[in-house]
Amino acid sequence: MDFRWDLIAEYAPFFAKGTLLTIGFSIAAIIFGTVLGLLIGLGKMMKRPIAALPFKWYINIFRGTPLLVQILLIHFGVIPLLIGTTNAILAAIVALSLNSAAYVAEIFRAGIQSIDRGQMEAARSLGMTHVQAMRYVILPQAFKRMIPPLGNEFIVLIKDSSLAAIIAAPELMYWGRAMQGQYYRPWEPYLTTAVIYLLLTLSLNYLLSRFERRLATE
Repeated sequence: MDFRWDLIAEYAPFFAKGTLLTIGFSIAAIIFGTVLGLLIGLGKMMKRPIAALPFKWYINIFRGTPLLVQILLIHFGVIPLLIGTTNAILAAIVALSLNSAAYVAEIFRAGIQSIDRGQMEAARSLGMTHVQAMRYVILPQAFKRMIPPLGNEFIVLIKDSSLAAIIAAPELMYWGRAMQGQYYRPWEPYLTTAVIYLLLTLSLNYLLSRFERRLATE
């Protein structure tokens, strides 16, 4: 098998653009997914079952259906209803954010519930409101425990962003498919995209490990 480095060099600018867009997808989805996931996780923990029911169903729906189907529904159904036309980049960000939020919500819920109830009772006895106790006492302790699973979710999200290629969002996997379709050679495009995804996930894992060690020393 002769490996065509010249083809990789030819598509290098496209792979660079796709990588930047993949990183942008992932950062946006991580931010929106984390914020939304925190709200959903807190909503699921509400004491009134009826009030918590919509949040439970949100998690069940987004965790129980394939992300690919969610991307297609949002791209061809939801986005046209909102802006009147399809937009692959917007659809990818929305789908990844909503999907990630369902998993992040469970991470937050598990992390918060892992803190002893006595911490909340002690904070309330000092005159804090429930919101203040959650913000200043519970969440800081829970966050340290949530870093490993959150890191895993963010790494999965980067890899899942490759599914946006199915709606022609010009991210990394899109250009790999384009190169394969032009030259009918699987090794060069797909090995290149695999290596780039590997570098992205390893870099994120390194940053998260350093952040985790820094928190452990505080």
